[in-house]
Amino acid sequence: MNTAISRMQFLRGDIRGERRAVRPPWALDERLFVERCDRCGKCIDACPQGLLGAGRGGFPQVDFQHGECTFCGTCLQRCSRGALRAYPGAAPWQLQVMIGAGCLTRHGVVCRTCGEQCDARVIRFRPAAGRVAQPELNSASCNGCGACVGACPAKSITLHYRTHSAEESV
Repeated sequence: MNTAISRMQFLRGDIRGERRAVRPPWALDERLFVERCDRCGKCIDACPQGLLGAGRGGFPQVDFQHGECTFCGTCLQRCSRGALRAYPGAAPWQLQVMIGAGCLTRHGVVCRTCGEQCDARVIRFRPAAGRVAQPELNSASCNGCGACVGACPAKSITLHYRTHSAEESV
């Protein structure tokens, strides 16, 4: 797999490009985003959900612990440098949900909070006789809104960038 990584990723030892920050929706490829973003903070200030904050180097990144992205486009409208750019028919970002080992249901505790928050019905629970229903993911339907992330009481849900070959974590 040929993954272009930034200088910072290289210096941090992230040779495979797996640990990149989740950028605002409609962000260009990481190298172009970093090149074009002037860290003005307009997108951060404009986000009505309060999801955006200044990350490493002052570049905007998403924190889903504050809520979900409604894809309102306010950040996109405020970006004057072209670091955020919408293309007709293109998804705002290529994120998918992953549920970690800390999920309460995997420890025998009944919890369906993530599924209740997911409007796209990506996370569903199939009843199972004699045991706690486990979450089932339809990752292809995930729009990456992050509604499930902040709602998880165990903080075991994360969003990761999709890759072309294998699905790898951010």
